[in-house]
Amino acid sequence: MRGARDGGGGPPADRLLALFAAALVALNFPLLLVWDRDATLFGLPLLGVALFVIWAALIAVLAWISERPGRRNGRRP
Repeated sequence: MRGARDGGGGPPADRLLALFAAALVALNFPLLLVWDRDATLFGLPLLGVALFVIWAALIAVLAWISERPGRRNGRRP
């Protein structure tokens, strides 16, 4: 399996690391306390909805990063 480092078609490692760091920050305990309220959204607890939305957004960004065509020297291959 070839990745971005060895000339393959995988996503760039720096973008994956940035997404991983964003996931760590977004799913960190102190930030999750913002969503830990007695409120509900469409009858669902706000914390559960927030976790699902954050998780889905991370997967969507990962898919977007993975499907973008690679660029070399400012040009598309």
